[in-house]
Amino acid sequence: MTERTASPEDRLYRIAEEGLCIGCGLCQSIAGGDKVEVAMTPTGYERPVVRAPLDHDTVDRIYAACPGTRVEGLPESLCDVGTLHDDVWGAYRNMVMSHAADRNIRHASSTGGVLSALCLYLLDAKRVDFILHVKASTAYPACGEPHLSFDGVQVMEGAGSRYGPAAPLRDIADVLAREQHFAFVGKPCDISALRCYARQDARVDALCRYMLTPVCGGFMVPENMRRFLGELGIDQEDITKLRYRGFGCPGPTRIETRQGQVVEKNYLDFWGEDESSWSLPFRCKVCPDGIGEAADVAAADSWPGGSPTWEGQIGDEGTNAIVVRTAAGSELVEAAANAGYLTTGDDVSPREMDGFQPHQVTKKRTVWARHAGLRAAGRLVPETERLRIRELALERGYAANADQARGTRARVRDGKTTEPRPVRLESP
Repeated sequence: MTERTASPEDRLYRIAEEGLCIGCGLCQSIAGGDKVEVAMTPTGYERPVVRAPLDHDTVDRIYAACPGTRVEGLPESLCDVGTLHDDVWGAYRNMVMSHAADRNIRHASSTGGVLSALCLYLLDAKRVDFILHVKASTAYPACGEPHLSFDGVQVMEGAGSRYGPAAPLRDIADVLAREQHFAFVGKPCDISALRCYARQDARVDALCRYMLTPVCGGFMVPENMRRFLGELGIDQEDITKLRYRGFGCPGPTRIETRQGQVVEKNYLDFWGEDESSWSLPFRCKVCPDGIGEAADVAAADSWPGGSPTWEGQIGDEGTNAIVVRTAAGSELVEAAANAGYLTTGDDVSPREMDGFQPHQVTKKRTVWARHAGLRAAGRLVPETERLRIRELALERGYAANADQARGTRARVRDGKTTEPRPVRLESP
């Protein structure tokens, strides 16, 4: 929490200006859309833009839930005698290989389609009234936008990963005002934000029956997304549809333009062949939880080594390695499997998960030192609870941690972690 020496507006803007805003949109619902609008900015990110004077109490509430300033693992109230613990993967009840039982859903979705299948089951079984998730934005197809799905067709319209900015919680106040039961599908940082916000608004726990997430490696920096499109001869403003993956495992990145042009590129053309080539926002580089520790169920890619190979994509129908963290998540997976929506296979150990997601292991072990670098540079540092990042960092030793801290301080010094004060981009 920042001290109240700055104005409330400056305190809010500091989160974005220091590169810690992930654009979840929650601050808009906490402050009210008349005071804070989470909008597209000239940088290509969605960021909070202050529209009317704020007060410190409102900004305090934002800081208490914003995933740029606070990230938490699974609430202790959701852990019981059936909960297991792993230093890297956190609280869980079981880990298992799984995929959508319907081959069409499995093919259309990211990886094995587990999250899509769970959402379809929840609606068909009338366990929830709707799903709050993200689909491709109509105004900015490279980005996502929050969407309420009330049937299977709408769910599948949002199937597939979105590797661009999205603000799924910007209208959560309106969602809660519906007084209907729902499931939420969001990034791990979005899940943490909603869990933290539940302490301010009891309707979250009363109405949100399930929180589901993909294990997340981050999304593409908008500037580099524009560069990627430029190399293909495509102006981002001309895009009408963009599917990052799906219709295969992982499936092609498919781009359609208003001129009728269609371009498909391999997943590895888009992301590169290893983590060193990934282009990520700074907030993703200091993320203490990409594995969805606060979710009921987290679904991961299951490629050995953490990335598909060119040859391995041929004939790969896709299978998720899922981390079931809560009693509610365990019961949901079992019920969906019994109802024929999911196929489950072999159990997975935490160390096998390490092999599927080595970049998550690396980040989990290095992020505490990166936070130390931020602190030494006088920057905001996300407060964390139940994520064990200090304990994991201590296993690496002083020299390795000092190197990470120095690197982060250098990025701050060189301006690589700084963003301009957000202003709204006029609609195209």
